[in-house]
Order: sequence, then C-alpha cells, then structure tokens
Amino acid sequence: MQEGSFIWSHLEKQHRTVGKWIDWVWLIVLLLAAVLLFSINLGGLPLRDWDEGTVAQVAREIWHAPAGSMRWLYPTLGGEPYHNKPPLMHLLIAWAYSLGGENELTTRLPGAILTATSVPLLYCIAREIFRQRWAAIYSALIYLTMLPVVRHGRLAMLDGAMVSFLMVMMLCVLRSRRDLRYCLGVGVSFGLICLTQGLLGVLLGAIAIVFLFWDTPRLLTCYYLWIAIFIGILPVATWYSAQLIHYGYTFAQIGLVNPSLGRIGSFVETNPEPPWYYVIELLKYTWPWLLFLPQTIRLTWENRNLSWAKLVMAWSGVYLLVISLMITKVPWYLFPIYPSLALAFGIQLSDTENSPLLSSYPRAWVAGLAILAVVASAGSIYFSWGTTPKTDLQLIFAAVALTMTLAAILAERGDGQFLKILFWGSYISLLLLMKSNYWVWELSEAYPVKPVAAMIVRANPATKKIYTSFPYHRPSLDYYSDRTIIPASVGELEYYWHYNGQPYFLLQASAFNNLELESMQLVDEAEGWKLVTKETNRL
Repeated sequence: MQEGSFIWSHLEKQHRTVGKWIDWVWLIVLLLAAVLLFSINLGGLPLRDWDEGTVAQVAREIWHAPAGSMRWLYPTLGGEPYHNKPPLMHLLIAWAYSLGGENELTTRLPGAILTATSVPLLYCIAREIFRQRWAAIYSALIYLTMLPVVRHGRLAMLDGAMVSFLMVMMLCVLRSRRDLRYCLGVGVSFGLICLTQGLLGVLLGAIAIVFLFWDTPRLLTCYYLWIAIFIGILPVATWYSAQLIHYGYTFAQIGLVNPSLGRIGSFVETNPEPPWYYVIELLKYTWPWLLFLPQTIRLTWENRNLSWAKLVMAWSGVYLLVISLMITKVPWYLFPIYPSLALAFGIQLSDTENSPLLSSYPRAWVAGLAILAVVASAGSIYFSWGTTPKTDLQLIFAAVALTMTLAAILAERGDGQFLKILFWGSYISLLLLMKSNYWVWELSEAYPVKPVAAMIVRANPATKKIYTSFPYHRPSLDYYSDRTIIPASVGELEYYWHYNGQPYFLLQASAFNNLELESMQLVDEAEGWKLVTKETNRL
C-alpha cells in the first residue's frame, strides 16, 4: 500500500469515528428535549373523551382482571368484548398502572415516551437519506416543534406509538437496501404497527412497498424481506385468529369490518367531512413551518429521482390521498404524515442555508413571520383583558410573538440565525403551552367530568348503567365513574323509568324540571347535574 493511500484511509476512518460521535450526541440531545416536552405536566389535566377515556377503561379492566381470565388476550370495555383494536397499547398502560398506580400520568406516559423516541428516530432516517447532517437536525427539530405532534403524542392514544413503530419500519426499509439483515426489523415493526392500530397497518406497510417499488424494486424480489414480513405478521394473525375462534361472526363483523374497513365506507357518522378536510387541518396547525411549503414542494419535485424525494412523495402523497377518501375524518389521523413533512422541510432549509447564490430570503417568509408576530401579539393582548386575565395564554402568545418578531427581523437582514430563533422560540412556546392547563382544549367543549364522576362514585349506585340526558356518550365519564353512562332521549328516559326496577338518571337541570317522573328521589348533584332514582319506599 502506498503511503498516501494509507494516510487517506486513516483520516477517513478517523472522520467516520468523529461523525458517529457527533450523531450520538445529537441523538441524546434530541431524546432529552423530546422527553421533557412530552412529559411535562402530563398528568395535570383529566383524560379527554373518545380515545383517552376508552383506552384507559380497557387498560383498567385488563389490570383489574382476575388471574386466568385471559383479559389481556380478550379485552373488554364496560364488561363487554372490545373488538375495536388489538390490545398492545392497552397492555402497556395496564403495566404502567401496576407500577405507578392508576392516574392520568401513568395513563399517558407509555404513549408519550414512545412518541418522544420518534424524534431521534426521525434524525436517523434523515441521516440515512440526506448527505448533510444539518438537514437531519432541522428535520428532527421541525418534527419536535410541530404542535399536533406534541399534543397528540402526549395523549393516551394509539397514534403516537403507531408513528414510532412506523419510523422504525421506515428506517429498517432504508437500511435494508444495503444490509438485508434489517429486513427483520421491517417485519417486526410492521407487526407492532398492526398490533397497535389493527388493519390500518396495512396502509402504512403499503406506503413502504410503494417506496421500494419506485426506489429499490430489486428488494421486492428478495425472499428475506417477505420471510421477515411473514415473521412480523405471525403475532397479528395469531391474535385475530384467537378473536375469531373465541367470538366467531361477531368479531368478524364488528372487529374487522366496522372499525377498520368501515372507515372507508360509513363509520362514525358524527364526523363526515369533505375530502379537503385534512388540507385545512394542515393549514391550521403546521405553522410556522408551513411558510416553507412552496419552496419545499418545488425542491422535492426537482429532485424526484433521488431517494429522499421518492420517500417524501410516497409517504405524504399515498397516505394523504387514502385518508382524504375516507368518510370518517378526525385530526389525529394526520399524525403519520408529519414525519415526512418534517423531512421535506428539513432538506429545504438546509439547502437554502447552504446555497451560495442566495443573498436574501424570500419576501414571503419575512411577510409570513411578520403576520404570525402580529396575530400572536393580538392574542396576547386579547387574553390580558377581562376581569380575570388568562396569564398563561398571555405568556404563551407573547413568547410566540417575540419569536416571530425576532425571526422576521433576522430573515429580513438575510441572517441565517433566524432559523435558530424559530427552533428555540417554538420549543419554548410549546413548553409553556404544555406546562399550562390549556393543552387539552377539548376539555372546555362540555361540562367537567371529574366532579360529576366523583358524585356518582360517592353515591355508589347499585347498577352499572346510568342513563343521562346529555346528547352524546362521554367515555371519560365512564372511566372516572366506573359506570356506563348511556345517552337517552326524553322518551327513552320515561320508558326506562317505568319499566326498569330502580333506574338511575344523570340529568341536567332543564331535563330534571321538564321530566314528569313519579316518585323521583334526588341522590346528589354537582356542576348543575343531578343524580336521581326512584324512591325506595315505592319499590
């Protein structure tokens, strides 16, 4: 070997060692920042309705199940078979209950920690497809400071864990192009997705197949990949087979068709939205990073022959198209698209920063940051008025306004430090929001659940079913009261009153006054709600 060649080889090896050390430092920093943001004040607010209340109730019933009941395999909700999702996330929450007791913190913690790990995972994905380290850093930081990612990742839902497993699958897909041993990771992570979100995992797996078909079609003919996928779906197939054997046609109809495939047809009739619903959601909650969307789309299209652009287009395009065609639309279905958007924004910002031809930043960026500063300032002023100013919201909006103002000034001067200001300011603003009592704003949409549930627990009705005049079901009330609270119309309430032995009703003041029920006995009241039953001496 020539001396020059030996020296070059030694320097290259030393450079790789330093590069790996820097990557590990960034992974640790990103993980710590994510854990702090996803865990602060995690148990400070009650569980919200729908997913949180339902997931917590299923986990509680698994935790309290007697030994040998096989509840971990055949989960229940309110004592009835729960067919909606496989119980992987519920089992993790039940395990958290066994370690730290049953409360809001232990309910949300497993999902929050899993979602926090998705931040360094995105950095690893970006390092796999981008040559510049700063593109990976920007991608991870953008993903970390997206409001929907932080909010939904902290809630006791299935989506944060699903996205974390999706990140593992995508990372293994990318690495399997040069090392077939990673095919096993593809199969295992695909199985974990399906054990978390059921048949929705098929859609996410299809996105990986579309990318490979476009970018590395030779891998689709490799039997290692399909053997790994078969290994990954074995536990999923076993769980579904166990449900079919145990429940038969009931599970086939309710567990397979309605909750998963039914979303493409007619499911959850209360949430039908137009096809552009998710575009509106992106426009509402992806600021300030949405400012860079026009340039990002152009850069992605211009580099459509590169692997990173193919991944972003397959990931974002296929997923957004499919969920937009579903009739049922809720905001957290968008969660899996945010990592791909962060990757695209990250390479765009890195490319802009490294461009020698760029003497100033686009005027649209400066104008957008200025508009965001004005809107945030108006929000801060608005929440400072009134007899009882909301100081938390005032401070949060003030932090956003200061961030956007400084970023706009630096961008106007062509100073690349405006990006650092955006990252730091967005992170601090989100930290203030999560520290406040406003990060679960859905709690203000209806009456507070915990005082009403405490009233029901205090009364300790003999029955497990209570009928209410409230127009819709609230799973969080079921969880906190340890009862099944069933919405009923006036006619249904009158029917139950006459034909049930000793019914219990949870009534609003107006319904309490309007219902002409014989022998009504007031058991207790809280927050304008009254718990009533029949007088015992009339039974």
